Amino acid sequence: MVMSGSVVAYLVLLGLVMVERLVELVLSTRNARWAMAQGGREVGQAHYRVMTVFHTAFLLACAGEVLVFQRTFPGGVGWLSLAGAVAAQLLRYWAISTLGPRWNTRIIFVPGAEPVTSGPYRLVRHPNYVAVIMEMVFLPLIHGGYLTALLFSLGNAALLLVRIRAEEEALGVEYQRAFADRPRFLPGGSREGP
Repeated sequence: MVMSGSVVAYLVLLGLVMVERLVELVLSTRNARWAMAQGGREVGQAHYRVMTVFHTAFLLACAGEVLVFQRTFPGGVGWLSLAGAVAAQLLRYWAISTLGPRWNTRIIFVPGAEPVTSGPYRLVRHPNYVAVIMEMVFLPLIHGGYLTALLFSLGNAALLLVRIRAEEEALGVEYQRAFADRPRFLPGGSREGP
């Protein structure tokens, strides 16, 4: 099978995203050790395993759809999706840098720690999840993977229903008070949702 230049470029991009995820896991492991040393407690271990498999499957599906169905680069939609995927990464790293050692891929809360309300958390409760939602839509659409975008966005919504409830419950009353006036996902949006 001969691959076009755009397919090769897309696969390289997906490879870079995979490397990025591995770096994030290293950072998350380091931050988990820090949190546990501060008396942190972890919740949501069962859904974390599902989430890990889901996100790995997502990246494989992005490549698979393009290769199996021979998707072509969709022109303007592809370029807009690339811009959206880059914006998602910028938002993700704004959230990560704002949380510092408190950022984690797991739900680990440190009892007595003040909620972080600066950076993107001034605007919404869950900017990192906004970045994930954006990525589920835009990353596959860069190269015409509309089935992956649709199916994994639906799956991610179901996963976020479980994860956000577990996280907000674990963070407790101080978190609820600090974020009572902030929407979950969109500035000016609903304070309810998944």
